[in-house]
Amino acid sequence: MHGGPDALGVPQHDFSTNSNACGPCPEALAAVQAADATRYPDPAYTALREALAAFHGVESQRVVLAGSASEFIFRISSAVAQGGAGRVWLPAHGYDDYARAAQAWGLVSVAQPREAKLLWACDPASPLACAHEGLAALVDGLNAAQSCVLDLAYEPLRLQDELALSTAQRDCVWQMWTPNKALGLTGVRAAYAIAPLGAEGLAARLQQLAPSWPVGAHGVAMLQAWTRPPVQAWLARSRDTLRDWKARQIACCEALGWTVRPSVANFFCARPAGVDLPAALQRLRAQGIKLRDTTSFGLPGELRLGVLAPPAQDALMAAWTSIKEQSA
Repeated sequence: MHGGPDALGVPQHDFSTNSNACGPCPEALAAVQAADATRYPDPAYTALREALAAFHGVESQRVVLAGSASEFIFRISSAVAQGGAGRVWLPAHGYDDYARAAQAWGLVSVAQPREAKLLWACDPASPLACAHEGLAALVDGLNAAQSCVLDLAYEPLRLQDELALSTAQRDCVWQMWTPNKALGLTGVRAAYAIAPLGAEGLAARLQQLAPSWPVGAHGVAMLQAWTRPPVQAWLARSRDTLRDWKARQIACCEALGWTVRPSVANFFCARPAGVDLPAALQRLRAQGIKLRDTTSFGLPGELRLGVLAPPAQDALMAAWTSIKEQSA
């Protein structure tokens, strides 16, 4: 299951995705709109990989382009499976595509990280928007035969604290980046990963498994814009706004009687009480308000809410209050 538009179209107030509600970033949107869609991109993405490498302070050979985070998840799962790995370690609660890709490629989920060839981590984690517990110890415990992918989709939208890994520890894992969420451009599908030091073999295999031009002209334009100082400055300003909106939204949820979990990012989980939750979500959706049920994340009875602007928060409060009154 995913958030965002569904068979009913685009929700007026969409709490179900974690896209930056301050977006779209004007500079990034302008770059995407100006992209030349009449020509193929450079199949090697030379300039883009160099720009991303410079942005992260790594060698361009370590940058692997992907059609999206989900595409990379399936591609690296296939590469590890074809190497005869057979075992994967998954976080207790996480993006369902980790498990879906493992199942598609016959990787068996194991309980202990030391037993796996492929390991997944996410920080800030989804759906809980907290730091990945024990991440540093997980990374320090890796051996040369293991590949750990650190999903950093929400790192640019971290509103407090910081990633608890040193540069040396980051160099031990695959760093998967999906800037479209931070830029408020989730409809533009493009992502990239930074390979660990010493992972040249798997990086080469991933390049071989990629289709030609996995990223189109619009994705290239977005990723190029991502590396530019004005875009990063806009993102920093948006985080300030999101902090204010988040505090207000949490107060709204608590006023409704919901139990809100702690969070470090631009989204959080909450547990409503006193209603038939599936029925309430359907009624909200009919009113143009969409929330994300976290059952598919292994958290039944809870919701994940992206932080939205105050008018959307007020609409949610009014609609939920009406539902509660009608259910009483």
